[in-house]
Amino acid sequence: MLVCKGAIVAPLGPDCPVEMVRRVSPAELVPLVELTRGGHSECLHFGAIAVVNKHGTVLAQAGNPQFVSFTRSTLKVLQALPLLQTGAAKALGLSQAELALLCASHNGEPMHVQTAESILAKAGQNYRVLRCGCHVPGLFTLLDKAPPEGLVYDERHHNCSGKHAGFVALCAQQGWPVANYTEPTHPLQQAVRAAVARAVAMREKDMPMGIDGCSAPNYAMPLSSLAYGYARLATGAADTEFGDSFALLGDAMTAHPDLVSGTGRNDLALMRAGRGDWISKIGADGVQVMASKSRGEAFAIKISDGNKPALYAATVAVLEQLGWMDQGQAAELDSWRGTEILSARGVVVGARRACFGLQRRAFSPASPPPLHPRRGEGEP
Repeated sequence: MLVCKGAIVAPLGPDCPVEMVRRVSPAELVPLVELTRGGHSECLHFGAIAVVNKHGTVLAQAGNPQFVSFTRSTLKVLQALPLLQTGAAKALGLSQAELALLCASHNGEPMHVQTAESILAKAGQNYRVLRCGCHVPGLFTLLDKAPPEGLVYDERHHNCSGKHAGFVALCAQQGWPVANYTEPTHPLQQAVRAAVARAVAMREKDMPMGIDGCSAPNYAMPLSSLAYGYARLATGAADTEFGDSFALLGDAMTAHPDLVSGTGRNDLALMRAGRGDWISKIGADGVQVMASKSRGEAFAIKISDGNKPALYAATVAVLEQLGWMDQGQAAELDSWRGTEILSARGVVVGARRACFGLQRRAFSPASPPPLHPRRGEGEP
């Protein structure tokens, strides 16, 4: 894994000089999940975890809570902010289900396709303008199912079609050009970058940019900053800056977890187990964020090798160590620990276990300052 030296101030990519690139220090990551076979350790999955409250206080950690990671699809809910902040979502009459799809990494099931179509129709557009590309629906690839012969799919089935439909809707409502809406210099992406920076209390220039799998800009940031953004999201209308927008998006996600993910997916299982309190969003390559509305807290996890079963196991372990789960919820999510490793014949051949303990951090009663200066503050 490579990052730019001083990663939160130097952009990644072709413009990052070779001398500015360094390997991540091993001290930043710790073993989170271990696999054993025949009683011997076989794999260790390293990563980092940050637990943060709505005030920006880091409450607990494993590894370096300031570890810089691309946010991938966990960013979607924050990328949707301009659509609500401008009043475009209200003007277009977007429903709660449609707001949920803006935040989705979905399976491409009929309910997802139909909701994406509805967003586009309200904006006077169709799926051919979407710039996310297309792939075999996640209902098959993510659940290891063979797609039916002759399956036809397009951009509407892409797991990010809801986010892109929202991008197109905002462009249409604001009178911005639609053809190149994924370009970093487009007014849409400039508005998204500004909103994301405000939500996580960072300066825009301090968020390295890369291009996500759906061709839209994505941003890297410390895990603690990502968790802070979700802790604010969980406070809903109580957030003085994004109140209505955070409330609408957070409530949409917990009301429609099936649209945020889909059949057999971890975000669906986690939000159902959370009974309306937990907001959950996974991202590609080992990123997971969860927030609790009742606590005003959130945690962000990065598994450095991107292993999904390890990420699922670590997520449940964090919920357990934080005391967020009751016995019923623990039982409901037990299968996501993936404790038994099976052969192709279903024989138990190994085990998977979380091997970390969250380190609690002590602070004075006085509220600490935000993790990072807000946009415009602390400028030289």
